[in-house]
Amino acid sequence: MVSSDLEDLCFHINAKISNIKKCLLLRDIGDDECHKAVLHKIGNEVILIHDLLNKMENEVKQQEKLKDLLKEIQKAAERDQNEAQHLLEHIPPYLPKPSQICFTVPAVRHEQTKAVEPECAKKPAKETKLIKEAALITTEEFESVPAYMKGRLTYDQINAVVQEMNKAVVGKYKILYQPLKSMSVPVRNLYHRFMEEETKDTRGAFFIVEADIKEFTQLKLDKRFHSILNILRHCQRVREVRGSGLVRYVIC
Repeated sequence: MVSSDLEDLCFHINAKISNIKKCLLLRDIGDDECHKAVLHKIGNEVILIHDLLNKMENEVKQQEKLKDLLKEIQKAAERDQNEAQHLLEHIPPYLPKPSQICFTVPAVRHEQTKAVEPECAKKPAKETKLIKEAALITTEEFESVPAYMKGRLTYDQINAVVQEMNKAVVGKYKILYQPLKSMSVPVRNLYHRFMEEETKDTRGAFFIVEADIKEFTQLKLDKRFHSILNILRHCQRVREVRGSGLVRYVIC
């Protein structure tokens, strides 16, 4: 045991002496002018490597933050998907269907030419017309309406007016889409009034006036009705176009 311990001690002392010699050698090399440039270059490269390692460490930290953020986004997306699926599977059966009505009207025939058409010629295709209706107010929109604007009006009262206005829109544009020759005299008078009420600001839009509401619905055009109109404008269901003494309620 004594011999082994002595050998270990000798090995340790010799290793220390060897390290000291290497340090003295490196010190002497540092004093040598021909090696200073090499040592200086090595020192600069060590500094650059140190900076690079710092940048890599920062980049790793940023990537870890991004990974955590992506995990949170994924969880939020999964929650939204589950909620959307739940809503899709539990749509109330009484919820009204939106918004546009389409029906088929005969296409306008072109004037007949002198050439005789063959008997097997196809009949002119019927054209599909769309009538735009205002969407019902959602509960979220109703809650966002300022209290001074709502007053004592209820959600159901507002949507009841929306549905009645849609009746007027449908009634008006069904007449506009009819062939003139198929109209009775009273309907033709309505048609001509509708055309006179068109302006360049309403071209291509769907709109009604108060006379249409009286014609096609049982709504009373009282103070409550105009209060509901203010809410519908606030919720961007209708907008007003004024001119020639008329207020045109354009469906948004």
